[in-house]
Amino acid sequence: MQHTIFAHLSQKKSRLRLIVLVSLFLAASNCLSLAATPVPDPVLEWNAIMNDTILAAKTSPLVSARNTALVAASVFDAVNGIRPRYEALHVSPAAPRSASQRAAAVQAAYAILINLYPLQSGALTTRHDASIASISAVERAASVQAGIAWGQAVADAIWALRLSDGFAPPPPPFTGALGIVGLPAAVGVWRPSLPGGAYGAGPQFASMTPWVLLRPSQFRLPPPNALTSAEYATDYNEIKAMGPFTGSGRSADQSELALFWAGNTPLYWNRIAAQVSTAQGLRLSQNAHLFALLNIAMADAAIACWDAKYRYVFWRPITAIQAGDTDNNPATDPDPNWTPWLDFYATGTPAHPEYPSGHSTVSGSAAFVLASVFGDATSFTVTSDARPGTRSFPSFSATVAEIADARVFGGIHFRVSCVRGNLLGQAVADYVSSHAMRPLHGD
Repeated sequence: MQHTIFAHLSQKKSRLRLIVLVSLFLAASNCLSLAATPVPDPVLEWNAIMNDTILAAKTSPLVSARNTALVAASVFDAVNGIRPRYEALHVSPAAPRSASQRAAAVQAAYAILINLYPLQSGALTTRHDASIASISAVERAASVQAGIAWGQAVADAIWALRLSDGFAPPPPPFTGALGIVGLPAAVGVWRPSLPGGAYGAGPQFASMTPWVLLRPSQFRLPPPNALTSAEYATDYNEIKAMGPFTGSGRSADQSELALFWAGNTPLYWNRIAAQVSTAQGLRLSQNAHLFALLNIAMADAAIACWDAKYRYVFWRPITAIQAGDTDNNPATDPDPNWTPWLDFYATGTPAHPEYPSGHSTVSGSAAFVLASVFGDATSFTVTSDARPGTRSFPSFSATVAEIADARVFGGIHFRVSCVRGNLLGQAVADYVSSHAMRPLHGD
């Protein structure tokens, strides 16, 4: 009888041990399943949300350069401030190491976008809550909350920093030579052009506080080619032949590429960077650094470009060709009816001085950053917010070269403005790369 009782107890203990082991196995399996659940890289996820938000608001490319830098700078200092791998941009690391880097990145991007685009707060909040929920499924609640608090603190600090950068209040309307048209002093000077007739855009950017540059004029370009020079005549005759709305020497593809690139410059390069980063498998902290470097270089390039634009106030091709009999250059024949190919769009010629090309300057800075990280000979495709379809490129430098063609074939920039703008963008990006957010400890 005693033996039977002991046997029964032994069997009961075995069943209990089995139940415990099965329970532990199931719990471990569940944890592994949760850990294996893919959580999007919040830097890439919120870079895409930023892209959609800016496009929905129809933000100009110039203002977009400032806005993308605000987002990227906040995300970088938020991620880097938890486990530093790079020098801080503005906010020194002060977060607990247990804080979630992913939650910090989400909160930093969200907080800036809410400040910039309050009319889209509903959609942004929905995306924010979904991002935090996916992170909370795989990270501890205390870690997520600490990350949110840190990301908000960083965004608040970056936002406060740039409130005094000179962007606001807007300056009086800039009209260039509008009041002196017909006088000798107006020759070679920008003025509003049809069809929009808009005043000069963003003159305050010419004196805005840079992110990293010491001053807007730090790499100021020399003046544009003299109106009486052979170089000016060469550029004049190229755009007169290749850039008109009708009767041009362009191929069908050259006409299309001019339209394709007539979109939001910083967003093209953010989409390119996201595609290449995904293909290369960059980690969270690497992406935070990449996009901060990219967008801050583009923002400072825009400021440097606008410094030159409003220093030289050079006229656009539409004005120059229609008034070609006033430039005292025997090699330039006027055409009073000449209009640019980019009149395809209602806005026509961009409303700011011609020299240098903003698109080429900002793109030059972006291409420099991406080539320094991935190598110039990196292939990718790019989409446009202005035209359907994609275009493919074997390198970043090939992309910048096509953008220069696009501005000439579009009839809005002389060739030298694109060439020198590209060089200006490279100089700015080189300076930003070597003076900000540098790796720590040889990382």
